[in-house]
Amino acid sequence: MSRPLWSSPWQPGPVVVPSDGEGPVTVNITEFTAHRPLDAAKVFVAGVMLRRSWPRTAGAIGMWLWMESGSLRPRSGSVSLWSDRARLQDFVVRPDHLRIVKAFRGKGALRSATWSSTESRPDEVWGPVHRILSGQDPWPLGPEVPEGSVGP
Repeated sequence: MSRPLWSSPWQPGPVVVPSDGEGPVTVNITEFTAHRPLDAAKVFVAGVMLRRSWPRTAGAIGMWLWMESGSLRPRSGSVSLWSDRARLQDFVVRPDHLRIVKAFRGKGALRSATWSSTESRPDEVWGPVHRILSGQDPWPLGPEVPEGSVGP
């Protein structure tokens, strides 16, 4: 049974999406499945705090935070678009991001997927990602979805 999947509004970063929506861009999705419902809420709030720096995050095109409600093991995470993999990696090792990762280590399961896409329009990226998060499409296997695809 599918549960409601809520997402925050699109938060643009400092990198402007080309008007024709042509990439390439790097798409990253993360999912944290908490062992306890309270931890899911806490990780979502931590994401909201981190989101405040998004407009100044080098290489960030934009992002959504998302959360699944109505579950004993709730899930939450983010979907982000980047100008390239190097900028995503810079963000992953940022001290404020690492603090969140360390704070929730052992309190749930984390998975992520990253791929390159030629589509950079937020509304065109959200659809395929939503299908992955809602279980309609499988999570990408391996290190990367093939170049040029929006999703698996």
